[in-house]
Amino acid sequence: MLNRDYSGQNCSIAGTLELIGERWTLLILRDAFHRVRRFEDFQRRLGIARNVLSNRLQTLVDAGILEGRLYQQHPARYEYRLTQKGIDLWPVLMALVHWGDKYVAENGPPVVIEHKDCGGRVDEHLMCERCGKPLTARDAIPREGPGQRAAA
Repeated sequence: MLNRDYSGQNCSIAGTLELIGERWTLLILRDAFHRVRRFEDFQRRLGIARNVLSNRLQTLVDAGILEGRLYQQHPARYEYRLTQKGIDLWPVLMALVHWGDKYVAENGPPVVIEHKDCGGRVDEHLMCERCGKPLTARDAIPREGPGQRAAA
């Protein structure tokens, strides 16, 4: 029987899954890379229960993947921004995007990730298909893809 956690396993994948392996957590990270910052915006985009979202955001802050920045004092409200530790997850999320685009997205990618400078798509090696430049999360921007238009 599968345990509810991966404690006792000396495995980097298991340890990573403990932090980001829950489905809402991956979608929160996706939205953070799409420049969503505020609790209300995460909640609206994901349709996630407020208590679940609060718990997942706190877990990501505690792990040093997100940083909460106060933007309003009364009541206290925070923006959630990726830390360097969080930004370092970009290749992981991009691998999931490319796999999903290839095997799950029947009508084409719902979102395409493009190089901000030239508009070329980010390939599976994190290179710009148009100009050939190696890219980081800061070089990329999400845009509506053909799968999103087909679903509308």
